[in-house]
Amino acid sequence: MFAANIKSVIFRPYWNVPLSIVRAELLPHIEKDPAYLAKNSYEIVNGAETVADQGSLSEQIKGQVRSGKLGIRQIPGPTNALGLLKFHFPNPYDVYMHGTPAMELFSRSRRDFSHGCIRVEDPIALAAWLLRDKPEWTADHIRAATLAEKTFRVDLEHPIPVLIVYGTAVVMENGEVDFLGYLPPGYSSGAGPYQPFLH
Repeated sequence: MFAANIKSVIFRPYWNVPLSIVRAELLPHIEKDPAYLAKNSYEIVNGAETVADQGSLSEQIKGQVRSGKLGIRQIPGPTNALGLLKFHFPNPYDVYMHGTPAMELFSRSRRDFSHGCIRVEDPIALAAWLLRDKPEWTADHIRAATLAEKTFRVDLEHPIPVLIVYGTAVVMENGEVDFLGYLPPGYSSGAGPYQPFLH
């Protein structure tokens, strides 16, 4: 559980991929397909977010990416993992609130498809509500601005407090309650020392 303030709306955001995701997911894809980054609109950047490499990845570049000396970001657009709008609320956990190109996920009962970030089903409506003190930012204006060429930020007149609570108990569609977590130390079950779902 933590609290933070939404301070701005970012249109056409870049996604700066966290190093843990780069190592666990992107680098294995790159090993299998050297064109993976280009096919999925990623670019390699240095600390100043200047594009460092757009071509084939040498072993030296991959080593710098693996060590974190170079980063990977996804360029803005309709396939960007953050969608076309990001709601900026700085927090020490790097949790983002954002749109998504994967709208089909909202029809599923299971919702843990991200790395802890929060997908917004109707980012246009949320942006219009957040920017309600700026009359020019109507839903139509916001929708049109998501099609702009550049990434830009609109600051809120008054930051909006947000309380984030991650629940560890959920009611399933069949009415059964699942507690998400680990078994206490020393407890054993047929599933072994750890069990991801406890009934």
